[in-house]
Amino acid sequence: MAELREAIDTLDDELVRLLAQRRDYIDRAVALKRREDLPARLEDRVTQVLERVKARAAEADLDPALAETLWTHLVEWSIAREERVLGE
Repeated sequence: MAELREAIDTLDDELVRLLAQRRDYIDRAVALKRREDLPARLEDRVTQVLERVKARAAEADLDPALAETLWTHLVEWSIAREERVLGE
């Protein structure tokens, strides 16, 4: 059990690192959106991201509903971050 927990902890560490990397890309998107006068929320993009993640989850034999729930929260957090910076 200890080895399994260590493996899970290692994976969690990597997930946190990847989420921080994703946040950095979101911050870069803010600069582009400001320059191109785009809003933080682009509904077509939100739909595209969620549909893509659900498809990838299904391919990986992961519950697509779980992936959708997790990414919905992640996307909403990202949009809120963008809105704060953009002053929306």
